[in-house]
Amino acid sequence: MAGSEQSKVRGETILEVDHLVKHFPITQGVALKRRTGAVQAVDGVSFELRRGETLGVVGESGCGKSTLAKLLMRLETPTSGRARLDGRDIFKVSGAELRRLRRNMQMVMQDPYTSLNPRMTVGDIVGEPFEIHPEAAPKGERRRRVQELLEVVGLNPEHINRYPHQFSGGQRQRIGIARALALRPEIIICDEPVSALDVSIQAQVINLLEQLQDEFGLSYIFIAHDLSVVRHISDRVAVMYLGKIVEMGTQEEIYERPSHPYTQALLSAVPVPDPEAREEREIIRLTGDVPSPADPPSGCRFRTRCWKAQEICAQQEPLLVRRAAEPHPSACHFAEPKHLVG
Repeated sequence: MAGSEQSKVRGETILEVDHLVKHFPITQGVALKRRTGAVQAVDGVSFELRRGETLGVVGESGCGKSTLAKLLMRLETPTSGRARLDGRDIFKVSGAELRRLRRNMQMVMQDPYTSLNPRMTVGDIVGEPFEIHPEAAPKGERRRRVQELLEVVGLNPEHINRYPHQFSGGQRQRIGIARALALRPEIIICDEPVSALDVSIQAQVINLLEQLQDEFGLSYIFIAHDLSVVRHISDRVAVMYLGKIVEMGTQEEIYERPSHPYTQALLSAVPVPDPEAREEREIIRLTGDVPSPADPPSGCRFRTRCWKAQEICAQQEPLLVRRAAEPHPSACHFAEPKHLVG
């Protein structure tokens, strides 16, 4: 996409997610036909993604981040809700229209050691999208296109005939990124793309993703549990807890003035390199365990671990809205922006 085209569309909404729900049924009985409950993995998630931006999605393990990614990739079927890509509901298209939609949204997996077929060469792995979508590149040009993609992600294009085991973890993740880029998508969903890599390699991969975003006008949904990584790459941040978004704002709003108690607790645990700032920082230690998504608390799902919880928190679920004292939306009856030193 040319630079002038990018400037025209940058900032416009490309993906709209509206009350997305995914409940996995719990069944019992000999034939497993009697439904006894449901795991509420994603429960009413709504957000917008704009062209050229990175939306970070953070939260503890089991909060529904990866299930959200699978829903958007059509790897799971939602219980209810909608997601519109360029105005089309991705859950209502099929056939040729679904194939076109999938060209526009690709995914980078978490583990580069298991997401690449060890029996395929790098050339076959990166070129596989052209086999599935032959209209994307003429057969005679595919080898050249694959070599160009390898070069774009910082790999030697002459290594096209090597196998995944001949590359390091960081190089394997670059191969996964090259594969995601093959069809020139508008959106790439990155599901914990650096969590399996050494810290020094994480920075290289993050920098690569930022370079590619500028070059190709990409929009990212960047899923991670490492708040430091998310702060570096994200324009806006959504904080998830037990299947729901509990706070959303710009990177500066979330990290400088978090207002939801859960966000404040997460950020208070982020390591601070400055010893003086570390001494001044208030550490918020949460009590109790994360409730089961099969039996979440009534009202506010965070109330069983929250130091601000009152009677209304058990009776009434707080909506993700911007209140008078807040600069951005959060789902808390007693939300209060708080500056965390460091």
